[in-house]
Amino acid sequence: MIQIENISENGEVYTGVKIETKPAPIVLINGKRGFLMCGILNMEAADKIGAIAASISGVNTFDDLLNKEVMRVSAKARDAGIREGMKGRDILKYL
Repeated sequence: MIQIENISENGEVYTGVKIETKPAPIVLINGKRGFLMCGILNMEAADKIGAIAASISGVNTFDDLLNKEVMRVSAKARDAGIREGMKGRDILKYL
C-alpha cells in the first residue's frame, strides 16, 4: 500500500509518502527544496545528486519523522543549517 498525505506545518504544506514494505515501511516528507527521509533510504545517493536531505532512523509514521531527532544530514542540508539532533519538525522550514 502507498499512502500520500498533505502535512501542514507553520503555514506550509509538505507531501508525506509512505510505502508499506517488509520488514519496515519507507517514509518521507517532501518539501519545495528537499526532504526528510527514513533511515532505509540512502544518504550517499542524496549527496551525489546534491539534495537537501535529512534522515531519521526507526520511523514508521509521518509523526515519527516529525517528532524524532535527525541522525544524518546531506552536505547540502548542512550548508542550509540542518544539524544532527534537530527534531524533524524543526527542519521542515529548510525544506
